[in-house]
Amino acid sequence: MKIGIVCYPTFGGSGIVATELGMDLAERGHQVHFIATSLPARLNITKSNIFFHKVNVETYPLFDQYQPYSLALSTTIVNIAQSYGLDLLHVHYAIPHAYAAYFAKQMLREKGIDLPIVTTLHGTDITLVGNHPVYKPAVEFSINHSDKVTAVSESLKEETLELFSIHKDIEVIPNFIDNQQFIPDENCGCRTQMAPDAEKIIIHVSNLRKVKRVQDVIQVFYRIQKEIPSKLIIVGEGPEWEKANNLIHELGIENKVKNLGKITEFQNVLCSSDLFLLPSEKESFGLAALEAMAASVPVISSNAGGIPEVNVDGQTGFVLPIGDVDGMAEKAIQLLSNPKMLYEFKKNAKMQAMKFDEKNIIPMYEELYLSILEKSNYL
Repeated sequence: MKIGIVCYPTFGGSGIVATELGMDLAERGHQVHFIATSLPARLNITKSNIFFHKVNVETYPLFDQYQPYSLALSTTIVNIAQSYGLDLLHVHYAIPHAYAAYFAKQMLREKGIDLPIVTTLHGTDITLVGNHPVYKPAVEFSINHSDKVTAVSESLKEETLELFSIHKDIEVIPNFIDNQQFIPDENCGCRTQMAPDAEKIIIHVSNLRKVKRVQDVIQVFYRIQKEIPSKLIIVGEGPEWEKANNLIHELGIENKVKNLGKITEFQNVLCSSDLFLLPSEKESFGLAALEAMAASVPVISSNAGGIPEVNVDGQTGFVLPIGDVDGMAEKAIQLLSNPKMLYEFKKNAKMQAMKFDEKNIIPMYEELYLSILEKSNYL
């Protein structure tokens, strides 16, 4: 198949999943065309069967303040579909990607080309952007006019059906990872570098936005380190870091917290950690938690969105109400102070992560694509 993939080229979950999906499909022999404003963060453009097409938003005086991204994306999709004979288009995020794809499809129909559209809902396109009165009609329209719609969790599917009037079936295809990328490397040296006194390593990975509740991470760790010798490692950059950093200094734990910033190769850091904190107030799936579990790291999380579908309470970690920093700290201390329990939770975390391995999930997308093409007599 010749597949077009539209995504944001960022380190966010949707961009990562779209990129990994495309690269896996390319390895399976499909021709994959990435369409984005810049090269996606994790895309290896040197692999065979992979093409990248940049969406150029022309700058005219009229557009200095209002960039016509959706228009540029639609015309780019049309040009690529014609030039390369795309079989289908898979867009990640409803707005503006599914919206732009719909208009590209209409333009292509004028040329006698019918391009099926698959839309994958990732979370904030529904829970934040999509539910805003300004965008809600466009999101609803885009979903209903896609040929197939998927969501990354049952929770997100249910929320979409509650928020919008949807007459399309939504198929749940969860996010996935390559478990082979998360094999502990005893020689990486990360552990002794991050915790030279054999302390426990607590880790948090996110884009440090408000919904991630980074200050809760700090508060939970503050309580942990009172009982368990430990260090907190934060991976990521974002608007909430300044507030979090201020709190770190207020609590006097600046010598126990280290922010590594935005790093791409953080698998060794995860594999060197003992516990992952994810107290988010919104999380459609919890990809960061899944990556931690793939590295055999138990998770202390909130019960937001799709997290409980990934982190199994009492087996791979603990799931508590949003904002319950005392409860999260109590469970973390219980786990870290019991070597046998910690060992069992680490094993369980890896076993759970294997259920979401790319080998299990990618075929679900292939089957979905084929069902569209067969139904439409494209094959």
